[in-house]
Amino acid sequence: MGNLLQMMQARRNPTAFNEWLNCLIPYGEMVTLHMGSQTWVVLNSDRVVYELIGKRGKVTNERPYMPIASDLVSNGKRTVIRQEKEWKEGRRVMHQLLSGSSLKIYAAMQELESIDLLRLYLRRPELWFAHNFRYSTSVLYRIVMGYPLNKTKAELDDYQRVTIEFVTSINRSFVDFFPSFHKLPRFLQPWRKYWVRMGSFHRRVFCQWWEPIKSAVINGSAPASFVRDVLLHPDVKFSGDDEEAMYLATSIMAAGGDNTRMTINTFIMAMIARPQAQRRAQVEVDQICTDGKSLRLPQMTDLPEMPYIAAMVKEVLRWRPTVPVIPPHQLTEELEFDGYYIPAGTSFLINSMALSHEFDDPDTFRPERWIDGLEVNATANFWGFGGGRRTCVGWKVAQQALFLSFARLVYCFDFASNGPIDDRILNHQTLKEPFPIKATIRSANHALLIEKEAYKYEDSFSTFPLDDR
Repeated sequence: MGNLLQMMQARRNPTAFNEWLNCLIPYGEMVTLHMGSQTWVVLNSDRVVYELIGKRGKVTNERPYMPIASDLVSNGKRTVIRQEKEWKEGRRVMHQLLSGSSLKIYAAMQELESIDLLRLYLRRPELWFAHNFRYSTSVLYRIVMGYPLNKTKAELDDYQRVTIEFVTSINRSFVDFFPSFHKLPRFLQPWRKYWVRMGSFHRRVFCQWWEPIKSAVINGSAPASFVRDVLLHPDVKFSGDDEEAMYLATSIMAAGGDNTRMTINTFIMAMIARPQAQRRAQVEVDQICTDGKSLRLPQMTDLPEMPYIAAMVKEVLRWRPTVPVIPPHQLTEELEFDGYYIPAGTSFLINSMALSHEFDDPDTFRPERWIDGLEVNATANFWGFGGGRRTCVGWKVAQQALFLSFARLVYCFDFASNGPIDDRILNHQTLKEPFPIKATIRSANHALLIEKEAYKYEDSFSTFPLDDR
C-alpha cells in the first residue's frame, strides 16, 4: 500500500488534504511516494515543474490509466484524463477556443452574462454564491452550446453533482492504484456497481443537455457556438463519434464552469481578507471607468489598462488553489534528471500547494507580486492552469470570465464579512453559502448603471431559478 492509505485518509476533507500536501514540502523539490502498484514523484518547486512538465512534455504528457475515474465514471471519454492517443483529437478541436476571432465573440457573451451577475447581486445580495454559480455556468453554456441557460433547479443541481462527483472520483478508488484488479472477472469486482451507477447517471445528464443542441445544429436553427461552429462543423472534420462529441462539449462546460465558480468565491474571500487590496482594485477601475459623475462598466478591452485586476486572477489562484492537485502526468520513457534515474510509468504530480508557497509571505493576498509586464498572460510563470501540452486549453476563456467578474464586482460593490470567517477554509462543495459575507452597492449611481445596462439586455438573460439554497 505504501503511502496510499495516508493520501486516502487526507482526502476525507479538503483542509486535511491541503495540509498533507504541505507536509511534503520540507522533503525537497521532488518527493517519491509509493501509491499501491504505482510510483508518484510529487513536484514541489517551479524549477522541477518547468524542467519535467514544461521542457520534457514529449515524455511526460501521458495520463496514467485510471480504470475507475476514466472508464467506469467517464465512459473513457472525458478529455482531461484521456490517454494521449485518444486525447489528441479532442485537444485539436478545443484549440479553436483560443483563436482570436472566437475570443472576441466569447468576450461579448461574457460581458452580457456579467451584467446579469451584477443585477442579481444588486437585487438579491444574500444569494451571492448562487449568482456566482449562475454566471460561471451560464457563460460556458452560452459559449459551448450557444443559448441562454434555461434549466430547472433540478437540472442544475444534477449538473453540479456530476462535476463534483467526477472531480472527487479521480484517485479516489484503490482500483486506480492497482489497475490489474480491473482485469478480474466481474463477479470478483464488487466495487463496479457503485462506479458504473455513477457513470450512467453522468451520461444520462450529459445526454439531456446535449441532444437538444445537436438537434438544433442538424436542423439549422442553432445560434453561433463552439458546438455549431467548431465541434460539429464539417470543415473541422472532428474524427470522434457522437458520444465523444457529447463528452467533449459537456466536459468543457462542467470543468470550466465549476472552476470559475470556485475562483470567484475565492476572490470574494480575498477581498474580505485584505480590504486594502479591494480598495486598490477599486481605485484602478475607477480611474478607467468613472469620469466625474459619468460611470461605465469595465470591458474586456480594458484588460491592458488594469494590471492590478489582471494580476488578481493569478493571485487568487495562487493564494488558495481551487485545484490543489492537477491530474498526474505519466512518464512514457525512462529519464535521468538531476542525478536520479526515473523509470517509465512513474507519475509526476504538480503540487499546487507547494508552488503557491514559493513566494515571500505566501499566505498574504498580494496581487502586485504578479505585476511584471506579463500579468495579462495568466499562464506566464504560473502553473495554475496546468503545464506542458496538458495546459488547460480554455485558459484564455477562463481568464476573460474572471477578469470581467472581478473588475465589475469591485467596481460596483463593497465586500465585508458578515460573521466569523476562517480564510484558510473554502467550502466549495456546498450548495449553501460557503462563508458569510455582505455585498453593498457602492452608490446610487452604481445601482442606476446596473439597472440601465440590465434593461438593455433583459430579454437575452438566462432563466435561472433563484432559491435559498
